[in-house]
Amino acid sequence: MAAAAASIFSPFTTKTISVSPKPKLHSISALNLTGLALNKGAHAPSRTTRPVFRVCAVDEDEWGPDREEDSSGVATALIAEEEPSEADRLKRALVDSLYGTDRGLKASSDTRAEIIELITHLEALNPTPAPTDALTLLNGKWILAYTSFSGLFPLLSRGTLPLVKVEEISQTIDSESFTVQNSVQFSGPLATTSLTTNAKFEVRSPKRVQIKFEEGIIGTPQLTDSIVLPENVEFLGQQIDLTPFKGIITSVQDTASSVVKTISSRPPLRIPITNSNAQSWLLTTYLDSELRISRGDGGSVFVLIKEGSSLLKP
Repeated sequence: MAAAAASIFSPFTTKTISVSPKPKLHSISALNLTGLALNKGAHAPSRTTRPVFRVCAVDEDEWGPDREEDSSGVATALIAEEEPSEADRLKRALVDSLYGTDRGLKASSDTRAEIIELITHLEALNPTPAPTDALTLLNGKWILAYTSFSGLFPLLSRGTLPLVKVEEISQTIDSESFTVQNSVQFSGPLATTSLTTNAKFEVRSPKRVQIKFEEGIIGTPQLTDSIVLPENVEFLGQQIDLTPFKGIITSVQDTASSVVKTISSRPPLRIPITNSNAQSWLLTTYLDSELRISRGDGGSVFVLIKEGSSLLKP
């Protein structure tokens, strides 16, 4: 979308092409030279579109020999584009504010206040006032981007241990079977594994669902044939040199390779959840095709982004 460099404008001539609708332009500074592609899915948020214009150079052959010229020798056209809606701007601001918070674990009090303020503004613009009536929009895999739920912080803090990383926390919803699967993916230098809970949900109101957990699953560790050890790790604010351990790791690598096939072939460990109190509820306060905001027991907030959304890209 970048404009052509001024140096290549000289071979072109000038013709102004009017477009419909034709807004009133107050100054050239009102022109939006960047633009933003908007999601136009069936459930895209409603918006008031204000035409925004950008200037581009056009080739002589595109307009033909009959054209007007001005002293600049540049052929220009005004092309109408949609300006980002308020909801789009708030979503981008929210995602930007989440950077460096480690899903909320490392968020400062000021950052938390900023995030809550943006969430409140988005909730006021919720394009899906009855999310449980739009279950197909809830379908799919949602990646946890932020939470204020302190019950998850011990789990998130596992990723601060040396050599252990929380790769992803996700929630997958299937509206046809009314099931929810929460999953946490861990990785380390020797193996990767996952913790998963399976649950059923019931619709209790236009915004609220009741969730009852049925089982927990500990995924079979997938050992790595090639063990990669970093040069150093940070622990309790100190850098620890791991070079002396590389010889030990090399010696156990053959052993790890010999057992990887045996362990990986075992089924995951399933643990039935029979406690009647193993349930909770979620209130969806904002929902569109790429962002979901929910509030849980005790007022905790969850921000989830749909897998594949451009919001997941930095």
